[in-house]
Amino acid sequence: MKRRDLLRLIATGARGGGIPWRFVRQGTDHEVWRRGAVQITVPRHREVEEMTSRQILRRLESELGRDWWRR
Repeated sequence: MKRRDLLRLIATGARGGGIPWRFVRQGTDHEVWRRGAVQITVPRHREVEEMTSRQILRRLESELGRDWWRR
């Protein structure tokens, strides 16, 4: 999955939930984002591996509900 598509998908889900999605900090190889109480790390590559993107999306299930990205 492309990184920009992953971030766009999360931002769309965040808007629907009403909890802010915000950038925390930037590292050399990754960025840290926060959605409510959940903090996630997103690699800074054009392509994010499929397993990595699934893990990122699953980490947000506590805030957005189960399988929120498939709706």
